Amino acid sequence: MTRGKRTIGHAPTAQEMEAMARRALAALPPAFAVHCEGIVLSIEDFADDETLRSVGLDEPFELTGIYEGIPLSDKSIEHSGTMPDRVRLFRRPILDEWAERGDETLEHLVAHVVIHEIGHHFGLSDDDMHALEDAADLDTAEG
Repeated sequence: MTRGKRTIGHAPTAQEMEAMARRALAALPPAFAVHCEGIVLSIEDFADDETLRSVGLDEPFELTGIYEGIPLSDKSIEHSGTMPDRVRLFRRPILDEWAERGDETLEHLVAHVVIHEIGHHFGLSDDDMHALEDAADLDTAEG
């Protein structure tokens, strides 16, 4: 078994998934990582009803993560004193998607979700988010 990777056993705890997400953040290219230092990262089992409503979803298993904040491209001096940007990952939907896919490691899926949400912080398009994911050193993120 490779250090840091699970092949069998119990579902990872929120703390274990947070460690996977932090490794993904650490794997970002330095030009991006420097702009992520103040982002709050949290792991919850599911999104709350208000969060689901805010993105037009009813089913909690449909949301694996969300970025809450003001994209860097929209920030100005007027935004000083606002709450810090936050990335919330939802453990159970991530585990469910991982089990359904069966074609990648959990660490890779967590990294994918983290990078997608961080892409919103930068105001990136989906294509740019994929390029950022390709540029990240995901071997580092996978422990």
